Amino acid sequence: MPSLIIDGKEIKADPGEKILWVALRSGIYIPHLCATEGAELPFGGCRLCLVEVEIGGRREMIPACAEPVREQMRVYTQTEKIAKMRRTAFELIMSDHHIDCKNCAKRKTCELIRISSSLKWSLRPKKLRSLVRDLPIDDSHPLFSFDPKKCVKCAKCIRVCQRLENSFLDFAYRGFEMVLTTFDHRPLSSLRCESCLECVKVCPTGALFPKESGGTADG
Repeated sequence: MPSLIIDGKEIKADPGEKILWVALRSGIYIPHLCATEGAELPFGGCRLCLVEVEIGGRREMIPACAEPVREQMRVYTQTEKIAKMRRTAFELIMSDHHIDCKNCAKRKTCELIRISSSLKWSLRPKKLRSLVRDLPIDDSHPLFSFDPKKCVKCAKCIRVCQRLENSFLDFAYRGFEMVLTTFDHRPLSSLRCESCLECVKVCPTGALFPKESGGTADG
């Protein structure tokens, strides 16, 4: 069983276990949005879980969700460099996010609020202007709705849908124009969705929410 040091604390880990899950299990908080425990190929898109790793006297910045532990690896989760890069990544995410926590169906479980509260960061970007696009809400499905203005492009819903041998959701376009959508931008109600709501459960924000939750179509 490998032994590594995270912020000066020696921790035992399972072979091949990723740094992120070892740290969280040990009570060391590392912010993350797109990570899924047990994923064979980590998505690594949000860049919030960046840490500094030292092996053989050499340090490098890596996403904790993608890096497996190694014997006597030293991991630093709270350095000035890390804080600066995480803050920039968080502001980029929030610059394209419709902030309406009061009316959001996921306000009690929102991962963005947890990150903001844990790291004492404002949800509203201070260095970047708001770039929220006027994207329509898909309210066509009888059980859940999709608000693309609250999507953080973590791909969790895509992966869970594919794991269930469905491919209803995917990304379209690239760069700033990238959006989560269905094939040919068809409404959710037109899909052969079995209404398992797994995509809703894994969504870390209010982008996908069950209708009985009380979330509003414009929140």
